[in-house]
Amino acid sequence: MASSLQISGSAVRIEPLLGLNRTGYSRPIGSLGFPRFRRRFCSIKRPLLLRRSSSSSSFSGGGGSGESDGDDKGFIADAERDGSGSVLGFQLSPPGDQKLFGTSTDEITHQGEKKDVIDETVMADFGVPGNRAVVEEGAAEVGVPSGKAEFVNNLVFVTSEAAPYSKTGGLGDVCGSLPIALAGRGHRVMVVSPRYLNGTAGDKNYARAKDLGVRITVNCFGGSQEVSFYHEYRDGVDWVFVDHKSYHRPGNPYGDSKGAFGDNQFRFTLLCHAACEAPLVLPLGGFTYGEKSLFLVNDWHAGLVPILLAAKYRPYGVYKDARSILIIHNLAHQGVEPAATYTNLGLPSEWYGAVGWVFPTWARTHALDTGEAVNVLKGAIVTSDRIITVSQGYAWEITTVEGGYGLQDLLSSRKSVINGITNGINIDEWNPSTDEHIPFHYSADDISEKVKCKMALQKELGLPIRPECPMIGFIGRLDYQKGIDLIQTAGPDLMVDDIQFVMLGSGDPKYESWMRSMEETYRDKFRGWVGFNVPISHRITAGCDILLMPSRFEPCGLNQLYAMRYGTIPVVHGTGGLRDTVENFNPYAEGGAGAGTGWVFTPLSKDSMVSALRLAAATYREYRESWEGLMRRGMTQNYSWENAAVQYEQVFQWVFMDPPYVS
Repeated sequence: MASSLQISGSAVRIEPLLGLNRTGYSRPIGSLGFPRFRRRFCSIKRPLLLRRSSSSSSFSGGGGSGESDGDDKGFIADAERDGSGSVLGFQLSPPGDQKLFGTSTDEITHQGEKKDVIDETVMADFGVPGNRAVVEEGAAEVGVPSGKAEFVNNLVFVTSEAAPYSKTGGLGDVCGSLPIALAGRGHRVMVVSPRYLNGTAGDKNYARAKDLGVRITVNCFGGSQEVSFYHEYRDGVDWVFVDHKSYHRPGNPYGDSKGAFGDNQFRFTLLCHAACEAPLVLPLGGFTYGEKSLFLVNDWHAGLVPILLAAKYRPYGVYKDARSILIIHNLAHQGVEPAATYTNLGLPSEWYGAVGWVFPTWARTHALDTGEAVNVLKGAIVTSDRIITVSQGYAWEITTVEGGYGLQDLLSSRKSVINGITNGINIDEWNPSTDEHIPFHYSADDISEKVKCKMALQKELGLPIRPECPMIGFIGRLDYQKGIDLIQTAGPDLMVDDIQFVMLGSGDPKYESWMRSMEETYRDKFRGWVGFNVPISHRITAGCDILLMPSRFEPCGLNQLYAMRYGTIPVVHGTGGLRDTVENFNPYAEGGAGAGTGWVFTPLSKDSMVSALRLAAATYREYRESWEGLMRRGMTQNYSWENAAVQYEQVFQWVFMDPPYVS
């Protein structure tokens, strides 16, 4: 097992010589396209510093000579190595200040040895600006840069939901928080979303949004549709709401108690057309966003935007300097409709190939079914300039048969422009030292009040008040994706143990009914809350000792991040963002001090899940010092949106290095 770094002329190739047929991939690294191999085959060594050199263009084996021109750019990069120490690849992160590394000369050395110089050609391929880069091993790790962005952009988020205006899940959280973090770093940010009015108290969310008096005509679905725009400026962000009567109906953004709305393709086609016009026609703060905008399109609902840019605008010289980034929150939803609906989308006839889709034979409904369809997300994957997923693990999973939902080959062909960035959380809303929804406050420095939150929760739920009894919580949708069937199967085994279990969620009626029956059968051990209640979710997060997340797939996951911030230990299935964010507990690491933030179980089976829960419960009862270490390590993790925003900014720089998509 080996790899080689070959410098030939003006190009560098890093060739992993690992037997791929025996190991397989685990996830992609940054934008470099190198696979991250399973951890049993490799270990991560100290980070590398990639630094622009002001030396001459000839290769000299060292860093060159001469004075620095002051134009150096530093990048942190993790070196991925196999068991023999050979480099498999690098993972880049945003540029930082050279002075932070304690270096001031062009020729970087470590322990008296000169380091390799990588030619500028390969660095351009890696997505790193600059001439030549000096690689230094052993550079100190640097925290998240703060303050203003080095390069600012006009950003246009297009989304079907954005909290607090509309929210059904993580998509709403991301599009309600990330724009604010990016605006705080100096970017000009617009969020374009529908103006949903469903006749409930949620309508008041739009009360402060004012009609801009701008009307545009959208040509789609065989006619002309007039839409208007409402606007609210809040937290440094322009919140723009597309108004049309199709958004005014009872239910959530996608459906009601009878199921998904039959005209969702129409409703989100309107959104995409309006979003493309918004930067051109809306004088927000006296100025339009203009043609050099960066569109961040979220899931299939916004997926027509990059297609429209390529098919409707760029051929006429409009948006020639714009770029688009597709953010995939959940690949399972792709906006698939019959092929005959293509003419409704407002695209030129010759662009059918961008969204054309054919179902495999086994997925067709009858023998005469040709399987032809239009797939909006497929078109967005083809035409967007870069792709981001909401965790690094999910960036790899979507290229596999199991996680690709039929798009894995297409996504694999574009893996060089796919990045995974873990979502952040609102650290002001989710803060155990200030949370208005919990009865007692605590922090990583003083966790003594957490047990009082537990006792208060037990009292509120009518459970025996037993602070010594491990309390397990689950918060989420009651559906197959979340692994509820696994919890249902394991229920009798778990109830034999000395534990308490509380679940909060709604969804599949059969699981709601099961929760009620469990509560009737195990009155002293189990409570099920059907529905969703924000204050209760905070109190469960603060009061429980363990949070269970047995998801079949989880692009990112937020509840495990909330749990760790509250000193509640996550027990999760090793998939997607759960695997990325929860480090498996190792009591023997760090000289016996322990490492890790929870338990990650695999495979996804009842026995594996029950074993992990029992191990966590035993640790809680018998090893208090180790348990408190787990709590404090989780509470001090940095999953702020500021952290995520800096990583997004690196992708923003990369996306403008290449020309935009053209047919």
